[in-house]
Amino acid sequence: MKAGPKITKIEVTGYSYTIENVGRDYNTFNMVYEKGGKRTATSGVLQIHTDQGITGEYMGLRGPTMAQVAIVAEYLIGKNALEREKIYQDVKRGLRHFDMTGVGPIDICLWDIAGKMFDQPLYRMLGGWRKPLPAYASTLHGDENGGLSTPEQFGDFAVQCQEMGYQAFKIHGWGLGGQRIEREEQNVLLVRKRVGDRMALMIDPACEYENFAQTLRVGLACDEAKFFWYEDPYKDGGVSEFAYKKLRQMIKTPILQTEHIRLLEQHVNFIVAEGTDYVRAGAHEDGGITGTMKIAAASEGFGLDVELHGPGPVHRHIMSAIRNTNWYELGLVHPLVRTTRAPGYLNYNDDLDGIDKQGNVFAPEGPGIGVELDWSYIKQHQTDHQSWGG
Repeated sequence: MKAGPKITKIEVTGYSYTIENVGRDYNTFNMVYEKGGKRTATSGVLQIHTDQGITGEYMGLRGPTMAQVAIVAEYLIGKNALEREKIYQDVKRGLRHFDMTGVGPIDICLWDIAGKMFDQPLYRMLGGWRKPLPAYASTLHGDENGGLSTPEQFGDFAVQCQEMGYQAFKIHGWGLGGQRIEREEQNVLLVRKRVGDRMALMIDPACEYENFAQTLRVGLACDEAKFFWYEDPYKDGGVSEFAYKKLRQMIKTPILQTEHIRLLEQHVNFIVAEGTDYVRAGAHEDGGITGTMKIAAASEGFGLDVELHGPGPVHRHIMSAIRNTNWYELGLVHPLVRTTRAPGYLNYNDDLDGIDKQGNVFAPEGPGIGVELDWSYIKQHQTDHQSWGG
């Protein structure tokens, strides 16, 4: 029997890109609309090469994750690239003093290698069958610059998305939401009024509300407006199991938590503590495809649905293979911003117009991840390069 592909070299290529018509809000953490504004950012591509000439690729590597890849790179050299479970467990242990986000990109590269080796898209490797995948429009944060500055403008954008075919819409409110909590409440109620009962609505304050009282006020508005979920509302950072159990006892709207905790065990702890209704997971943060499928299976065992955090071809493959999930997050989108995504893929679209007329997306059909990287762009904008092995 032919031996599995052996890892021979690890490469990380950093590059820069610019997003048009965006700026930062009051505390600089939230990207918002700003006419004429420009934001220069960096991203990175991880490549895992093998002795059989098959290379796994991951686009979207960032600072802390790059550092963690560097920590475990020497360990990876010489390993069988098909032994994903062993590598997952070893790298997870090796990064236990960190946030372990380095596990995900490595695991995704290994799955990409397997898909390319067997000439199958990842969703087929996972036993996937779901087509199409219903998407929700996930907005940029509200701004004070005339883009999404009022509940009326959020309402207009929700109607626009509804007319495009979207069946669901998620609000990211204002960075100063905690200081003007009544605007957040008005936003919830007005957007529901504008789109009627035929659109699922969600809100994600991104941990901006100052305290439990403000969180409860908006939660009660969500009850009145019959929101599909209420996500990460206040400044616990999204990690307080007790607080969200308490909130669940006081409102009817389902809670979506666990975006800010990592990997299987912490997700199970949150579920057992009754701190969430829907379970948030992401391949990029939660151990790649291997880790995310573990979380999905655990959630299924508790009778709960798992919702994937953010867009990308890997999440399309995973969603195609999960029964207990509802929506593909397509964001961050805005009526006046063409894209907020890093360039790097060819013939792939996760922008506002990346849906079909029914509001759906589909998993790629090429082998592995199934989307070709735009190496011409990446090389033209390269900022740094690291490699391990030969």
